[in-house]
Amino acid sequence: MAKKTWIEKRDAKKEYVVKTIDKKFADIPEGNRMLIATPQIIDDYVSNIPFGETCELITMRTDLAATYNADKTCPVTAGIFLRIVAEAAYEELEQNTPIEQITPFWRIVNPNSKLEKS
Repeated sequence: MAKKTWIEKRDAKKEYVVKTIDKKFADIPEGNRMLIATPQIIDDYVSNIPFGETCELITMRTDLAATYNADKTCPVTAGIFLRIVAEAAYEELEQNTPIEQITPFWRIVNPNSKLEKS
């Protein structure tokens, strides 16, 4: 079986989950409702960051939690899915997709982050 492309991983049909956690996880206290988003949700959010603006990952997590009736968004999956979105954008760039049609991940990836260096 062939390895999935980043684009396939981004576009996979998945459902988001909101669950109440039974113990503290990262910056999320016990008993909070945690959103586990999807790559498509992250892609949509990043695609809507206006030209010339940037956004911090924590802001995205807060905004998504509010949108999906949760207290917080899972930091681990948010980071993983952001990586998928960025890698899919690189694949599209390599396929000569016009830049206007590529998710502008550079508006949310901090230039000093580990993700930027990979």
